[in-house]
Order: sequence, then structure tokens, then C-alpha cells
Amino acid sequence: MTVSSLAPQTTTVALATVEDMRERIRRKSKLKGRQADDASLAEVRALIGAAPHRRDLLIEHLHKLNDAYRCLHDRHLVALAKEMNIPMAEVYEVATFYHHFEVVRGDETVPQLTVRVCDGLSCEMAGAKDLLARLPSLLGNEDVRVIPAPCIGRCEQAPAAVVHQHPVPRATVESIAQLVKDAKGGHPSATQATEFIASAYAERAVSPEPHAVEVAPGYTGYDTYKAKGGYALAAALSQGTQDAESVIKAMEDSGLRGLGGAGFPAGRKWRIVRDQLAPRLMAVNIDEGEPGTFKDRTYLERDPHRFLEGLLVAAQVVGTTACYIYLRDEYHGCRAILETEIAKLQANPPCPLPVIELRRGAGAYICGEESAMIESIEGKRGEPRMRPPYIAQVGLFGRPTLEHNFETLYWVRDIVEKGASWFSSFGRNGRKGLRSFSVSGRVKFPGVKLAPAGISVAELVDEYCGGMLDGHSLYAYLPGGASGGIFPASLSHVPLDFDTLQPHGGFIGSAAVIVLSQHDKARDAALNMMRFYAHESCGQCTPCRVGTAKAATLMESPVWDHTTLEDLNVVMTDASICGLGQAAPNPVRCVQKYFAHEVS
Repeated sequence: MTVSSLAPQTTTVALATVEDMRERIRRKSKLKGRQADDASLAEVRALIGAAPHRRDLLIEHLHKLNDAYRCLHDRHLVALAKEMNIPMAEVYEVATFYHHFEVVRGDETVPQLTVRVCDGLSCEMAGAKDLLARLPSLLGNEDVRVIPAPCIGRCEQAPAAVVHQHPVPRATVESIAQLVKDAKGGHPSATQATEFIASAYAERAVSPEPHAVEVAPGYTGYDTYKAKGGYALAAALSQGTQDAESVIKAMEDSGLRGLGGAGFPAGRKWRIVRDQLAPRLMAVNIDEGEPGTFKDRTYLERDPHRFLEGLLVAAQVVGTTACYIYLRDEYHGCRAILETEIAKLQANPPCPLPVIELRRGAGAYICGEESAMIESIEGKRGEPRMRPPYIAQVGLFGRPTLEHNFETLYWVRDIVEKGASWFSSFGRNGRKGLRSFSVSGRVKFPGVKLAPAGISVAELVDEYCGGMLDGHSLYAYLPGGASGGIFPASLSHVPLDFDTLQPHGGFIGSAAVIVLSQHDKARDAALNMMRFYAHESCGQCTPCRVGTAKAATLMESPVWDHTTLEDLNVVMTDASICGLGQAAPNPVRCVQKYFAHEVS
């Protein structure tokens, strides 16, 4: 027997014909998933223009679709993904993250008009629940829907509502119904008025009394602002007649700190970013979503150029090549003003301008956090970043970024022109500077009060707000919106400023002061805030996502389970990625400490 005779016998079998192989290649070459149809592609292109498209403009393009169709049809999202060369999953996850976008499938229809009633604390105290209960049956139209909305930044006008984009100050069932009947859903246009000089309101009320509130007050336009000395500082810096170092020194000597809530010294921030490698960018936060806060809106809708000049001064001193202004979507009137006035500034610039882009938020409180805002400007979900690195080093588009709140830049011109001592000369109880307090709640005259830093709530209410409403006495107050804690009347003498409230379990934040009376309960205020946090959590980290929702459920009980609540408090404070989850326990702990009789 030979070896060859023991070898296995093999037979060649054809696995496929040439035609079979060609068919397999044709099947694999076909795109998977839903494909864009020609009609949808044409509709998308008509709104956003022809390709190529920048990836960071995704949210801006979603707004254009949402404005045109009052929703986001899934077929348009498919077309947008193809047009921008972005995976459909990425477009969908961004579109569904923001509250002001509504994705609908197929031929599903949506109401043509949406009425949003603010259910924030100030509006809740002023009767928002009654509006939400009565409006649906009164309007009774399948083309009109009524929904609750988180704070819309009009707390001094409580209860506030919005008919599509038309704000309704001190809303009643009748005033809302009339706007719906008249089909008035657009924001009224503002007109240019005489010069608004913010510094003239030092130690005064900036907002008008309730009976004189306007949806679209007159504002100082470009020509008027420039004729009154506006942009002289920005031009002097550009021409070299004003030294950049002297500007930073004035900022430092004035004691100006970040007025968005964090309170970081502005001059020091400028130095840090200026020392980073170029190119450097700037991001301006006008999201102003903290419940009880409306100061930025109040100044912006009256004097946009004082802010824009502060932006140009900062850009020149720090050396930023592009500036991105992030404005909350609820401020439709302010957006129209900025679009108009930035165009005028660019058409007749007083000095070389950086790139200035106005970006529109989409209803997400978390985007008030600086790194979440940067993610949103880049066209992504507004989820906070882990730090370090800090955005001063690695920020927008990976570049060193100067991030500022609107009001911080608003005071730059006045501080430099009047001298650092002008700003620092104000103050009480050993504190220095001016603070724009957004005051709402049970006071006669709510609004923005430009008061000395260190003023107490008792002094603020009596001297600036006309006292408490008739039949009401001070029972409690929130010094810094949702996250600043809740204090009893016995602490109404504590100075309101950075670093003065921490020993008592709170902080001033954006200086959003909400005043409660003996007719209110601190536990109800804390529950309102926790529900707000649960609604606004971005969901990225489990301690915040689960903790806020669980805490809100526990807080509905007449008697609180303090042990479980404190367990949640510790986990949220220690393990949350950003300030939302870390600050959420503050109102809870304050109620447990100062108002135990309400929950025992």
C-alpha cells in the first residue's frame, strides 16, 4: 500500500456562480437604514442652503426646521443627516435632547400653536397652577395645546406665559385667550429709544413697576450708543491709545467677579486665558436658566451695545479671534435685537472685529453650565465635560476659551471709564461692588434692583421693593435661585454677596432672590426646585439623574424620610459631574435645618 493511496479524496464544489457573486455585491452596496427622499431633501436645502455644512451648526439647522414646521419630522432629520454627512443616530440624539424640539414620526400632526405656562416657583406662587388647570378646556382647540414650562426668565412678571413666541406678563386666562384668538404668536418688535445708562441706576430699581411692564421696551441702538461715546474704549485699544494692561488692572482693582453665579475674579480670568497658546476663543453665556433670574434679559433688551463693547474690549485684551454668544431660546425679543445690532456693528465697525456668531439655545437649563454650553455651541448634546482640563486651557473646538456671563462684560466700559474705585465704592457690611438682584415673589415691586453688594434681604425688600405685599410678612427667601438654598426670616440680616452665605448652607449664585411669606411653605418651594432639577438633569451621570427624581418623590410625603434623603444628598453632592447635581441637595438640607416643623 502506497502513501498516496491513503490520502483523502477531495471534490471541488462551486460555492457560487459569477452571477451569484455579482448579485451579492449589489446587495451589499445598497445603503442600510432609512434613506432620504427627494422632497425632504429639497425642503431641508431650501432652509439651510446648499452643502457643505459645518458640523457645529446642527442645532441652528434644527431650529430652522422647527420654526418652519413647528416640529421636527423624522423624514427631515433623515434628509438633514444626509445633507450634513452626519450619522442619523447623532442627529436624532441631539434633536431629542433639547426641550424645544419635538420629533414626530410619519404623518403625525402637531398643534399649530403652543401655549407655555411657566411653573417656576415665582409663577407658581402667583397662580400658574390655576392657569394650567383652566386654559385647556377654555381654549378647547386641537390646534392649540397648553403645557407647563420651566422658568422662562420673566419672574418679575409672574405668572408668566408664552403664546408661541409672544410673552404674556402677569398672565390671565383672558389675556392668553385673546392672544390665541388674535393669532398673535410672534414676539413684538422693539423700537429704538433714548440712551439707557445703566450706571445711572446704581442703588435704584432698574425694572419698572408692575403696572408699567412692557414686553418689548425701547432700547439704545447703534447710532445713539456711538454718538454718546460708545465704542471709544474699544477703538482706543485698537489704536494703541489705551493700554491693555491698564484695562486688566482696572478689572482687578474693581473687584468685579463673574456674575453668572461662580464669582471667579474677572481680571484674573483674563490673565489666565491670555497666557494660553493662540488661537484663543470666547464664549458668552446668556442662557440665564436659573429659576428666579432675569437680570441679563432686563439689561440686554434695553442696552445691547454696552455688552457688545465689553465683548470687544475683552476680545482685544485677551486676544480672542472669534466670539460665540449663546442666548437662551426663550429670549426671542433679545435675539432679534442682537441680530439687528450686530449687523449694524459689522457694517460700520469702530475697530477691527473678531468673528461674532450668535447661537440659539434650545431649552436646556444644563447649558448654563459652561462646558455644557460649549458642547451645545459645537452642535452636540449639552452634557457637562469632566475636568480637568478646564475650558480656559481646552475649551471650544479644543482651543483656550474665555467664558463669561453677559453681565460681567456689561460693566467693563463703565469700570474702565469711571475708574475701578467707582465700582468698588458701593457696598454695605464690608462688601464691595454693585449687584443686580433679580427679586420676585411676595413683594410689591419685583424686578432688577442695582443695589450695593452686602445688602441684606430685609433692606432689599424695604428699600428697593416697596415692602412686602399687603397681608404678607417675610417668612423665607431663596438668595440664589434654585441652587442657593432657602433661608428663614431670622437670617434676613445676613449680607447678600459671594462667600457670605456659605456658612449658613447656601450661596448667592446669580443673585436671584425669591421672597416667600407666611402664606407659603419652604417645603413646597424645595419640592418645586427638586422637580425642576429632575426635569433638567442631562442624564449623563446616575447620581443626578436618579437622585433628583427619587428625592422629588420622597419630598412629596407629608413626613420626610430624612435618612434616605440624606443618603441621596451625599451621593449627589459627592459623585455628580457638575453643579446641577452637586447643588440639588441645598434646598432639601435648608428645609431640614431651618424648617423642620414643616416636614416632621
